[in-house]
Amino acid sequence: MPDPTPNLVPDYDLVRHTLATGVEIDAVDVGPRDAPVLLFLHGFPESHRTWRHQIEHFKDRFRCIAPDQRGYRGSSKPQEVEAYTPDKLVADVFALADACGVDRFTVVGHDWGGAIAWAVALAGQQNGRVERLVIANAPHPWLYQRALIQRPQQRESAQYIRAFRDRDNDALVREHGLVGILAKAVKWERSSAMPDEERDRLLADWKDRDAAFGMLNWYRASSVHVPAMDEEAELPEFAKRDFPKVTIPTLVVWALDDLALPPVNTEGMDQQVEDLTLVEVPGSGHFVPWEAPDKVIDAMEAFLG
Repeated sequence: MPDPTPNLVPDYDLVRHTLATGVEIDAVDVGPRDAPVLLFLHGFPESHRTWRHQIEHFKDRFRCIAPDQRGYRGSSKPQEVEAYTPDKLVADVFALADACGVDRFTVVGHDWGGAIAWAVALAGQQNGRVERLVIANAPHPWLYQRALIQRPQQRESAQYIRAFRDRDNDALVREHGLVGILAKAVKWERSSAMPDEERDRLLADWKDRDAAFGMLNWYRASSVHVPAMDEEAELPEFAKRDFPKVTIPTLVVWALDDLALPPVNTEGMDQQVEDLTLVEVPGSGHFVPWEAPDKVIDAMEAFLG
């Protein structure tokens, strides 16, 4: 008889929110309403299920809110690229907090959700709404842009982004959904830590053509420059200037076997974050929230106190 796997986490009901930013967002919202809030942001190409283990663990002591972000699953999926500029994605987070009646929260992000979480933290530390920041394998934007220019390993690992932005691949997406371009650009294979039911969820989500283009628009609307391997590229102006420092307590969990985002991305992070806790996780790849959930939970427990 097979051992039960901790990856089998129950579904949560989704609450539909109409946001002041003009989109409708589905979100998990579980836990005591008067408890401190953890607001979880997933990355590409997943959903709120990225954080299923952490939500299950913390929901008795924290109010856990986890949206399917703009462009994903049942949430609004505008098709124009400009609907996915980072300022709009950041505004969605604060608008979702408003819709849930939440003033202050800890923002938790992985992958693209982590990229937005960095920006939410920078804004939220100024207006007093964001108390803490938790990042899982999502590079600091200033450090990431510099690594794309200066570090061949990171530049090579990011070439898939050029394929995601290439309009010549749109016909492939229209014919096969997101799985077509994933197979071409990143040779996606299921991690051994992913149960069949989670794989089936993703494959079903990726068939939705509107969602596929919504997800790709996160990359297409970004101003981050990904040079070709043979390109003589210079740093963009924003990466030459000093960048605002994150001043709130910050936990960064970094899986060391991430092929897309190698550990070079943590170099110099202590210069950009005043109160940094860095926890490295060997033996896990990019999707560390569910590939090594206990490691992430332990790091969060220690950090959240």
